[in-house]
Amino acid sequence: MREITVLDRLEDIGRIDESGMLKACMMIPKHCRDAVRRAEQVEMPRDVRVSEGVTIRYRRPRCVLIAGMGGSAIGGEILRDWLRYEVPIPVEVCRDYVLPAYADEDTLVFAVSYSGNTEEALSALLDAVNRGCMTVAVTSGGHLLSFSEKLRIPHLRIPSGVPPRVAVPYLFLSLPILMERMGVPLKTAEEAEEAVRVLEKLCEETSPQTPTAKNLAKRLALELEGTVPVVYGFRHYEAVAHRWKTQFNENSKIPSRYDVFPELNHNEVVGWEAPETVTKRFSVVLLRERDEPPEIRVRIEATKRLALHRAQRVLEVHARGEGKLAKMLSLLHVGDLTSIYLAILRNVDPTPTVTIDGIKSEMRKLDTIGKLKKDMNSILCGI
Repeated sequence: MREITVLDRLEDIGRIDESGMLKACMMIPKHCRDAVRRAEQVEMPRDVRVSEGVTIRYRRPRCVLIAGMGGSAIGGEILRDWLRYEVPIPVEVCRDYVLPAYADEDTLVFAVSYSGNTEEALSALLDAVNRGCMTVAVTSGGHLLSFSEKLRIPHLRIPSGVPPRVAVPYLFLSLPILMERMGVPLKTAEEAEEAVRVLEKLCEETSPQTPTAKNLAKRLALELEGTVPVVYGFRHYEAVAHRWKTQFNENSKIPSRYDVFPELNHNEVVGWEAPETVTKRFSVVLLRERDEPPEIRVRIEATKRLALHRAQRVLEVHARGEGKLAKMLSLLHVGDLTSIYLAILRNVDPTPTVTIDGIKSEMRKLDTIGKLKKDMNSILCGI
């Protein structure tokens, strides 16, 4: 039982997780409360005169766009799923250098980059300002902070010093608070409080000090070791399933994929007809809750029976809490911890992302940031 020994020996965990990813994840409940507090302190103006030719007027938006990439965009996906069936305002995520054609002065655009140096988010920010969109920046610093200060648009500065994928409370919970400040009727603080209580309990149950026999995340990691995880969610768990997939990529350093009910029953399931020499390389993780709609429950159970005969193993993880936000964040947390424990089983430090850093190094040769600085100066000069 080598694996159990590794996961239950704090000295081994500390040696492998030398950058402290587990410790950072244990701070999530505290970060949630801090995110709400910081967002409530942001002053939202009535209007901002950026230049002679550009004035942005802030009011209740007709639609919301979150512009960001990677860990800085997942907060937008969670927001979209949380509000999709509750608030009659479209919420979408933009992972590109330019905004969709419909973005205009009635659109609230959150330009989100934890580092502040993500070129796609910077480009989207300038695109939003040029169109007169109600633009708000969320960042820990970098060029995004300096751009927003020079353009005089409202911005939320969040704490620095952790990988973007750990900063989800700041990159997500701040957004609905700021939307409330602009007249969108939400009850963020109330739902966040329940979610924090659920997360605090989960942190105890999934901490490094909790032995494998009582630790859901450790047991899931053991089950998934040596396979490619396939994560299936539904409705408001689409972003959560996506998050599980990306955490397996970035923390565990393994391939993974995700899909969503009911769409996956119209294409994905046929892939399980492949020979077992292929399908046995995969494990399925089903994200579930006790209040599943009947039509979704039937689909999940039918897919589960299929996967039980084809995949290496099928695992189910159930949401905790009463409110939708608590349920979503509880599953998110279990996925985060599972991916970290899987990294430890593989003797891999979960924090570094060498491949991403290499691609960023190649992109710097284009000096896109330099070009964006020129574009910003053109806006300020009214050109």
